Amino acid sequence: MSYLEELFSVEGKTALVTGAATGIGRMAATALVRAGARALIASRKGADCESVAAELNALDAPGHAEGFAADVSTENGILALAEEVKSRTGALNILINNAGVSWGEAYETFPYAAWTRVMNVNLTAIFHLTRELLPLMEAAASEADPARVINLGSIMGTQPFADRAYSYAASKAAVHHLTRMLAIEFAGRRVTVNAFAPGPFPSRMMAFAVGTEEKAERMGARIPLGRIGAPDDIAGATLYLCSRAGAYVTGAILPIDGGQSVQHGLPPFTE
Repeated sequence: MSYLEELFSVEGKTALVTGAATGIGRMAATALVRAGARALIASRKGADCESVAAELNALDAPGHAEGFAADVSTENGILALAEEVKSRTGALNILINNAGVSWGEAYETFPYAAWTRVMNVNLTAIFHLTRELLPLMEAAASEADPARVINLGSIMGTQPFADRAYSYAASKAAVHHLTRMLAIEFAGRRVTVNAFAPGPFPSRMMAFAVGTEEKAERMGARIPLGRIGAPDDIAGATLYLCSRAGAYVTGAILPIDGGQSVQHGLPPFTE
């Protein structure tokens, strides 16, 4: 194995990726399998997870995937998922808390139930699922190679431009802060905790904005680097944080947004 391969290797590691049937979760799971990891893929749609796992296992990659149903929107669902993971492995190297939902509506009519559901899935589930799986991560961790947690934040948690998606944006800002808190909490346990803060990527959630080539180009034109995100952008960030290359990184909120997080209005000193 070359130095580069060794530095970014996740070979032999076991990962759980929630919400991995589509979008960013699927991109991360694909990267892990292609790089030699065992990826447990879970979401509410178990059949979709099984289908994705079968597709990944057909890649002839060095890793493999296992798909099954899980619902992180309730306490019982989180406990059931934790038990399912424990039945499949005694040690968990990587936890990617990717499952998420959104809701957009005018402030005057925004439903209480919608606010609660978004918070439960996007934020509460991260806290409780991570706690339930912490013993498995401690079992996998070492000083040289800590266990890894990656939480899914968003550029909408750093920039207040999420039009009418009040609960989604607030939940993602809270995910960023919780990530920093848990990074300190878990440092002595040899578990790192970081977050992605993505901009627009192709996904079911973002289909309204980037679901066609025309929409994707229009959105990309408003991003400093001139395009929306691609699967390799998530793959690179995932392998960095989950390999030896990222072993000394914790508490980071990694922007994967083409420069949106540093974008502002017109330069103040030019015409």
